[in-house]
Amino acid sequence: MLQSKSFAKKTKQGRVIKVVREHYLRDDIYCGATFCKVCDTSAARLSASASATILIVDTNVVLNQIDLLENPKIDDVVVLSVVLEEVRHKNLSVYNRVKALCTNPLRKFFVFSNEHHRDTYVKDMIGESPNDRNDRAIRVAARWYQSHLGESTQILLITNDRENKKRATEEGISAETVESYVKSLGKPDLLDLVVLSSSVDVPMEDVEDLRPSKKKIIYSEHKPMSEVTSGLLHGIYHQGKLRVNRYNPFEAYVGSESISEEIVICGRANMNRAFHGDIVAVELLPQDQWRDGKSLIIDDDDDDEEEVHLVPNSADDVPRFENPVQPMSGSSPPVSSHPPGRVVGIIKRNWHSYCGSLDPMPMPAGNAGVAHALFASKDRRIPKIRIQTRQLGNLLDKRIIVAVDSWDCLSRYPSGHYVRTIGQIGDRDTESEVLLIENDINSRPFSSQVLACLPPLPWSLSLEDLANSNREDLRHLRVFSVDPPGCKDIDDALHCKPLGNGNFEVGVHIADVTNFVLPGTPLDEEASQRGTSVYLVERRIDMLPKSLTEDICSLRSDVERLSFSVIWELTPDANIVSTRYTKSAIKSCAALSYVEAQARMDDSRLMDPLTTDLRNLNSLAKIMRLRRIKRGALTLASPEVKFQIDTETHDPLDIGMYQIREANQMIEEFMLAANISVAEKILKHFPLCSLLRRHPSPTKEMLEPLLRTAAAVGLDLDVSSSKALADSLDRAVGDDPYFNKLIRILATRCMTQAIYFSSGDLSPSEFSHYGLAAPIYTHFTSPIRRYADVIVHRLLAAALGISRLPPIFMDGPQLTSIADNLNYRHRNAQMASRASVELHTVIFFRNRPTDTEARILKIKSNGFIVFVPKFGIEGPVYLVAKDKGSSDWAVDEAHQKVTKAGTKITYGILQTVRIHMEVVEPQPNRPKLQLTLIS
Repeated sequence: MLQSKSFAKKTKQGRVIKVVREHYLRDDIYCGATFCKVCDTSAARLSASASATILIVDTNVVLNQIDLLENPKIDDVVVLSVVLEEVRHKNLSVYNRVKALCTNPLRKFFVFSNEHHRDTYVKDMIGESPNDRNDRAIRVAARWYQSHLGESTQILLITNDRENKKRATEEGISAETVESYVKSLGKPDLLDLVVLSSSVDVPMEDVEDLRPSKKKIIYSEHKPMSEVTSGLLHGIYHQGKLRVNRYNPFEAYVGSESISEEIVICGRANMNRAFHGDIVAVELLPQDQWRDGKSLIIDDDDDDEEEVHLVPNSADDVPRFENPVQPMSGSSPPVSSHPPGRVVGIIKRNWHSYCGSLDPMPMPAGNAGVAHALFASKDRRIPKIRIQTRQLGNLLDKRIIVAVDSWDCLSRYPSGHYVRTIGQIGDRDTESEVLLIENDINSRPFSSQVLACLPPLPWSLSLEDLANSNREDLRHLRVFSVDPPGCKDIDDALHCKPLGNGNFEVGVHIADVTNFVLPGTPLDEEASQRGTSVYLVERRIDMLPKSLTEDICSLRSDVERLSFSVIWELTPDANIVSTRYTKSAIKSCAALSYVEAQARMDDSRLMDPLTTDLRNLNSLAKIMRLRRIKRGALTLASPEVKFQIDTETHDPLDIGMYQIREANQMIEEFMLAANISVAEKILKHFPLCSLLRRHPSPTKEMLEPLLRTAAAVGLDLDVSSSKALADSLDRAVGDDPYFNKLIRILATRCMTQAIYFSSGDLSPSEFSHYGLAAPIYTHFTSPIRRYADVIVHRLLAAALGISRLPPIFMDGPQLTSIADNLNYRHRNAQMASRASVELHTVIFFRNRPTDTEARILKIKSNGFIVFVPKFGIEGPVYLVAKDKGSSDWAVDEAHQKVTKAGTKITYGILQTVRIHMEVVEPQPNRPKLQLTLIS
């Protein structure tokens, strides 16, 4: 049956045209019920019982109650195609979640194509809104299901729309609200998952802190979107993403392109119910309010005092500038050069689920009714969230997940609902899962659709692979890999062959992941979303399934593997004579660890061919490294911590600083060279759609903390260019052998984050990589671990004429979106890795109180931040007890010292102090590592 659908469309030129499309209706679209006597049940997903209750949900139920729908106790749900399409347009995240439900073989969710069924399709009515038309389509589908399956099966329409429910009842359709349906199930725990309407509010006195010092906060109404749009157009308001200071949740920053400046938002009132990550409209405050706050260390369990302000830890975290340290007593507060503002409207919300725990509170009388509680996220940037629960006794002292529902302007806290329990606070497995959820790391097993894309095991090189004219057979070369000990996902290898003219042929061979990860497949989509592998202390969360990462693609020794190779001819002075790129087949002769490779190079008795290759490569790498540093490349430092883990309990047995050897630097040098060569090749062929990696130069404000510290210890650093800074860092030596490393660590903290971008989004002058002193750079050498490299492999293959460029590369906005996701995933992976180190540090020191030396990195008015070289640990040392109202200590900003009033007791930047390290529990089941000053 054929229908015509017409709709209006606006062209790029602004003209409105009428579009008419043919719409085919069928009568062979099946209902999805296993017990149906009419339909084909081969693909049925609903209940096998004719007496079951089948739910039909409307769009708002799916959008607002997705946490409830994901609960295994909710099943036999029909999701209509009209609902699914509307959800897709309104919230892509929820759409992906409901699609996952509908494809999960363990869940009874079924998508019914009501828009293409002859009996359930509805024509548009004159004067009917799209929303009313969709509601009518849902009622028509519910009525058809009841007629189709018979009276023995109950069809229940679930909707919170009063008008839709009323009309359904008038039409003889059984309809319930979400809350009434869940109550009928007799499962009180499910009621905690129900999102209440924003009009349903709990009395503030049930959850508010009634201490006299705490006043009820009332927020300004958000401006209507029409006023926000007009204000943005006329420059009254400024749009940007709100970034809450990780170290002080009462300070946030909005980078606004309209004024090319960062706007400071101080205090919850000025944030006006905006969350970290929200796109907001901001109004600037009068200039006489441009004041900075105090520079203090804030402890994790400090009260939420609005007047507290904290200097961030590094330029890698917000803001992109640092507030000056607290001046000595008697001086007036400094005036910030950055404009303050307040949020007047929310353009796009960034609400999602959060991990944390409930604030300690007494159990209500009876322990059976609804209790109101405050939830505190582990992410301190998130405000406390009030929830109501019927299972308070089961949730106290647990890590739980809570989702935000609404935030009324008369409510101090946002309202939310309990989603699920993760585990006991303090338990290692629980805390490991928390840090993954906190950083939005997908650790779920790969789906059957993804696994279906993989070749069967055992996999081996085929004659067809070798016969491919685009693939060169390099199995005769002496190829080997050098990686961290125990590495199984080996994605790079090298060879070095002396040539008759005195030059060397050097090849970097990278696992040919794109031979197995094809564009547009479920495997490719999954890798694209995950973005990167995540390395925790005790485990690795892969971007790709293990059969690829550890077997099929891994360049293991003594097995034939497919690779993508960059091969140079180099002179003995490491000058590049020629470069070629080819897909290849290799057979690695050895998979060495860094320690093993270093031992071979250092052992003068060894003269075998493999050791000779290593020494030749190392000689070339040293020349390349020196040349790169002379160009201005920075040699920075970061405290990398290494744990020895018990293979059975996964508890840390030992902790120390990670040691960098020449072998590490040798591999790094050739990987950098390969990345630069590939960047040049792909940009030449695809100037508008190449994926590159840039490292913006730090601003003067960002470098100010480094300059201030250097001046305090008598150093004069030149930061006019990366080369000038590199030369200054080389000259920064002192009596302390660790002095130079500390300066480099501080310099690292002042750097911006390197980011991926599409070459069509920026001008060539913005492509450069500051840290590497390279005009162009990309990532090519780790496709097993990074999706960015997968994209670059496809670009290089297309540049060589090996394959066609996938259509997505012609879509500029989509490429930008991919780059944004890669940056987001890379950043989250870094944060998860750091959180894992912090967790295992607490576990290690739990029963090992230790005295050791530390170096002062930052001076505050109530203490200082120290770095412990022996363990690679950083943390606060308090000079003033938290419960003490005033401080006897004064900060000398010019000389970076803190002095106790009336005494000669002084502590200065980079000074060595002795500290005691011990795990304490300021709150039950909430251990933390405490650093205390000894001398």
